[in-house]
Amino acid sequence: MVTRNSADLPLETATSERVGSERLNLAQKVRLLSGNDMWTTVAAPEIDLRSIRVADGPHGLRMQPYSAKPGDLDPSLPATCFPTAVTLASSWDPALIAEVGAAVAEESVIQGVDVVLGPGLNLKRHPGGGRNFEYFSEDPLLSGVFAAALVNGIQSRGVGACLKHFAANNHEGWRNLANAVIDPRTLHELYLRGFEIAVRRSSPWSVMCGYNQLNDVYCSEHDELLTSILRDRWGFDGVVMSDWGATNDRALGVNAGLDLQMPGCGTVFDSEVLAAVESGKLAEAAIDRSVERLRDLAERTSAPRPAEVSDDAAFEAHRLLARKAAAAGTVLLSNNGVLPLEAPSSVLILGAFGADPRFQGAGSSQVAPTAVTSLVDALRECLGTSAVSFEPVYDPQTGLARPSDLAKAANSAAESSVVIVIVGLPAIYESEGFDRTEFGLPESMVTLIELASTANPNTVVALSNGAPVTMGWADKPGAIVESYLGGQESGGALADVLLGVAEPGGRLAESIPMEVSDLAADANFPGQPRQTQYRENLFVGYRFHTTADVAARFPFGFGQSYTSFEWDEPSVTANAEADGESQFSATDQLTVLVPVRNVGQRSGSDVVQVYREQADGPADRPVRSLIGFAKVSCGPGESVVAEVQLDDRSFEVFDPTGMDWVSAPGRYQLAIGTSSETILHRIEVDILGAKNERNTTVAEGVLNRAARPWAPNTAEFEALLGRTLPVVRPPRPFHRNTALGELEDTFVGPILRRAVIPRVKRELDTAFPGMGEEFLAKFANVVLETPLRTAVALAGGKINLKQMDGLLAVLNREWSVVARTLTRSAARGVGTGARKGASGVRGLWRNRG
Repeated sequence: MVTRNSADLPLETATSERVGSERLNLAQKVRLLSGNDMWTTVAAPEIDLRSIRVADGPHGLRMQPYSAKPGDLDPSLPATCFPTAVTLASSWDPALIAEVGAAVAEESVIQGVDVVLGPGLNLKRHPGGGRNFEYFSEDPLLSGVFAAALVNGIQSRGVGACLKHFAANNHEGWRNLANAVIDPRTLHELYLRGFEIAVRRSSPWSVMCGYNQLNDVYCSEHDELLTSILRDRWGFDGVVMSDWGATNDRALGVNAGLDLQMPGCGTVFDSEVLAAVESGKLAEAAIDRSVERLRDLAERTSAPRPAEVSDDAAFEAHRLLARKAAAAGTVLLSNNGVLPLEAPSSVLILGAFGADPRFQGAGSSQVAPTAVTSLVDALRECLGTSAVSFEPVYDPQTGLARPSDLAKAANSAAESSVVIVIVGLPAIYESEGFDRTEFGLPESMVTLIELASTANPNTVVALSNGAPVTMGWADKPGAIVESYLGGQESGGALADVLLGVAEPGGRLAESIPMEVSDLAADANFPGQPRQTQYRENLFVGYRFHTTADVAARFPFGFGQSYTSFEWDEPSVTANAEADGESQFSATDQLTVLVPVRNVGQRSGSDVVQVYREQADGPADRPVRSLIGFAKVSCGPGESVVAEVQLDDRSFEVFDPTGMDWVSAPGRYQLAIGTSSETILHRIEVDILGAKNERNTTVAEGVLNRAARPWAPNTAEFEALLGRTLPVVRPPRPFHRNTALGELEDTFVGPILRRAVIPRVKRELDTAFPGMGEEFLAKFANVVLETPLRTAVALAGGKINLKQMDGLLAVLNREWSVVARTLTRSAARGVGTGARKGASGVRGLWRNRG
């Protein structure tokens, strides 16, 4: 096992014998608060502060070689590509997720990485989020529990984890500038709750702020978010770093609790911090505070830096773990008795993903795998080469197929014993950097499913996608298996599930809607380029489906098995003496006990889910909310008692009047079931009040009066917010937060487009070969949504703020400003800096996090 000696070093120990920061002058200390380059921090030998190396790694390490030049998009070192977060979450298995986290950390030690930039746990507000594959769930409890498990696994090996993206970074389009407008209760009960659970249960050593604004304030300078909530309320004691290029006002950020600006950009922003100290707007103590936090992180992760180390045994063990985790996260959506396959005489695999699997998402999380196992190879290894035939049918980059290939596939399907149609979303449909605009499978893939299912009733559809797809075709195939993006061993894991070597252990951690337009969030997703109104408030995912009585295609928590279970009568216990048989205090820690029996012929697992219901509750609360779960396994004829410990905020609400959590006494139903829509048992409990008993709030009254609480009108939404809607700032006059694309009709715009886009495409093609021209063009255009100040931050010091401000003055025709601030040499520097800056802007696609 690869580990570090300082795995459990507490903060108190790490900071007990500090060398005073007085050994550094102010400028030296300020320099420590920005990165040294793309992936490391600045060292300060005077105070025994070493450089810290970070790397992307939510589901596997993306470590660029030490020899790589800062900002270059060189291919990363090989590492195990584990299943993405959407697949891990579908396992509903925190212990397994922690095991994956430990493995990622072991590879971090091998490659000399101190901090893994993950996990991401932004809530899945809408299936259109381009980065949903990197996030766990539409439910905050699942998101927080699974993120905590991954963090605990990573940090058990002495490597730091970094929760991201804090907070409400729920879509990709215009993410650098978008203002997430959310009412306080929804913010705390949904979008902050997962982070709170993860922080309290795992004590991460770092947190990454989001690019976006949250209620008019950039997350990078949001004092309430980074200090009042994260540190003062939740007890976080680590480093807060920016997402790459996310810093807006550096001095405000330091004051708000942003310790580290990434990536390194020289001393470009240092002057603003120094000026703020000199003017008295920023206390030097705030800088000292951040320096000490960086020293704490360096000590927590202290270990030798191996220049180049290989550990074949570790990578082989991790490959097997990746296969196990992918199978555990595979969800059996339907099965007409086709699965598991029982010694088929012939198997036909239709679809290019069968040989060229799509097993991870594109962007900063994209791992260079140590090996890749395809479904074709895995089934041929198990059944023999002659028993498994394969036809690619469609282009894996686009999903398009020729009519002749579709017709040939239909004929082949009719002659086969079993048909496996493997389809999903090509990379151009979902990725970091842009949101989805298509919610069904490519048309050719749907046609393939229908043709194969008509030709052969023993047709199994296997899906490879990072987020839900609409399935108007769901009643046609004999079985549907949702594999999501299962990592480098996705093909082997799928083969194991199809053949019954492994059970389909997954349950959906998100709802699959009939149509995306059904959802309350759809009307405001992703919203305007610079503003997103979360008008659906609490009614996201299954909370909407169950409250509005809008059926999902497949509900949250759903998944079939190869065996059958029966649940006996449940019971409730508390860690404090109950006031009556079903009466409990709001402060009691409740546990639901459910006897589970396997009455089938195979070993298997089941997930016991406990939801809170309140039949006579106020309209401002969803009908059903998950408050606990437990996954249990047992063999045929065996029984086990599932112990479901309920969330400590199960019977609380966030009161926006007092801006705090308060108890909500009353009569509740504990709805115990196999999904958000299939409830097998109910237990009625009375929750008695406590000192912080709830008071009626203005927000509650608004939603109680609303005809549809999930779709308030403007007046109702403003009442929820407690203010009027913010006015979106127009692009002109141009300013530091003007996007590059908003300069299109100026003399600078065409120059930037010609200089940046082609180079970004070339760099992307080098780093991630084989993605295709259409994807490269789509990803490269993301830079046009990037603000000028982010371009400066990612230009590696090749252009500074004074030059940018001078350019803005020219663009705005502020000639008096130009005359006052720009000398002839400075004006010449603006042009030179802009040209040099274009090479730095090529890294904008990445926008870390």
